[in-house]
Order: sequence, then structure tokens, then C-alpha cells
Amino acid sequence: MDQESSQMYCDYVANLDINNLHKIYHDKQYGFPIKDDNELFGRLILEINQAGLSWITILKKQNNFRNAYSGFKIQKIAEYVEKDIQNLLNDPGIIRNRLKINAAIYNAQQVIWIQREFGSFSLWLENNRFRKLDDWVILFKKIFKFTGKEITKEFLISTGILEGAHTRNCPIFYKIK
Repeated sequence: MDQESSQMYCDYVANLDINNLHKIYHDKQYGFPIKDDNELFGRLILEINQAGLSWITILKKQNNFRNAYSGFKIQKIAEYVEKDIQNLLNDPGIIRNRLKINAAIYNAQQVIWIQREFGSFSLWLENNRFRKLDDWVILFKKIFKFTGKEITKEFLISTGILEGAHTRNCPIFYKIK
């Protein structure tokens, strides 16, 4: 028996079809390191928008979010004005919540500050990698809006900053390592 066949997928995707959105996300994105600042920021937008909803809702709308939020380009989002906010509020392809939209714009401005101070969002995250979750939550609450404990935790796990995306016997755990 080879190594992969002797391993079991994480429980929440173990019995899912390979075309299931959760399975695809698990196998291709969840826990994989992201180095591109815009992609990191895009994941933060998705995590924020998931609050109060199921993750499958966000997965189904993932491409709509990318299109609605200027391809997750931080600089563009940071410059959104009321007209852009209205466009987002009228877009049925995304979550139309003014607090979440305003948080995305504010957070983009904060990421630009981080980039100026630390070189990149990715580098800032990497330099803080060894923080404990509670310290991350405090840091995120100081800097960003709409980032409570669960959102912060899932953002950090989903981007490979914190461990916990996959069980040690999951073949994807070894693929990421």
C-alpha cells in the first residue's frame, strides 16, 4: 500500500465527491501558503464575508467576489468611493452587507500602510508567524475591522500561517509540507 492510499482525508471531506466545492477547496487552497498580497487580501475578504454564513455560500460566490472587488487589487479597493460601495451593494453575486464592504475598503487601506511599513502584507504575516492565536486576534483587532477570533483564525489557517488546516494523516497535509 503506498503512502497516499494509507492516509485518510480530513473528516469533513473524506466522503465527498472530487467535484464537490468543499473537496476542491480542501485539496487545492485550504492551508496552502499564499505569498501574493492581493491574493492574501482576497482571502481576508472571503473570510470576513463568511461571518454568519456557510463556507459553501462563499465558495459558490468566490469568482463573483474576485470580479466585484477589482480582482482583489488592494490599491483599487482602498480607493473605493460611495459609487463603488453602491455597485457592491447592488451586486447579487456577492454578500451585500455594508459593514463587510466598508471593512474591506478600510482593511485595504490598512494593508497599504502595512506594505509601506514592512514591505508587504505577506512579509508582515511571516514576521509575526510565531504568535499564538490570541495574540494574532489582538493584533488583527487593532489593525483591521470585522476580524474577530474566528475570522482571524480561519484566515491564518487557510493561508498556511497557522497549522491546523489538515490532519496529519491527510495526504494534503504532506502535499503542503
